[in-house]
Amino acid sequence: MTTLTDLPLNTSAALDEEVARAELYGVLAALYYAPPTDEWLAQLRVAVTEAPMAGGFLQEPWQQLVGAARSLTAQQIADEYDALFGGVGKPEVALYGSHYLSGFLNEKPLAALRTDLAALGLERDAAMHETEDHIAYVCEVMRYLIAGDDVAVANLTQQQKFFSTHVQPWANQLCDALASHPKARFYAALAGLTRALLSVEAQGFDMLA
Repeated sequence: MTTLTDLPLNTSAALDEEVARAELYGVLAALYYAPPTDEWLAQLRVAVTEAPMAGGFLQEPWQQLVGAARSLTAQQIADEYDALFGGVGKPEVALYGSHYLSGFLNEKPLAALRTDLAALGLERDAAMHETEDHIAYVCEVMRYLIAGDDVAVANLTQQQKFFSTHVQPWANQLCDALASHPKARFYAALAGLTRALLSVEAQGFDMLA
């Protein structure tokens, strides 16, 4: 599986829908994992503001994210990231599924996730210091399940199963926490885009049922 670095930022509305889905998950993974680099932020600031995947529902939250990137400096975004997710002790906003599902870190939801990842033949990159229930990691897994070369793993059935088990049950709670946090500007916009994608994905998977 790819790592959470050097992710492409290609948001043309003309992209194939599956490619667009994968790339949007990649955008979320990169931005939740670490503050954007100057180069990455420069790409985001000049991104087209049409919807990054087919359908107008994502266009407004995407425009808000690009707008936030244009109005803030890289240092301001980095400071915001540290204020929300960093610091000594308990962060102001948790990025881990176990926190929202059990109230604690490194609990049963993480163990269940690791079991399912192993069944998919996936494991955490040794260079990644966060646990697998980090929002960036589960977004990257979704990206892989959409765009991976191994069709036995990267297929709609596995996408739906992973999304409904390891993303949908808690990611909206993270979005709520960011949207209501007084220090969140760039990451409140990112939460809006995340919530919109979750809604589109849930509707799409429901149609497969």
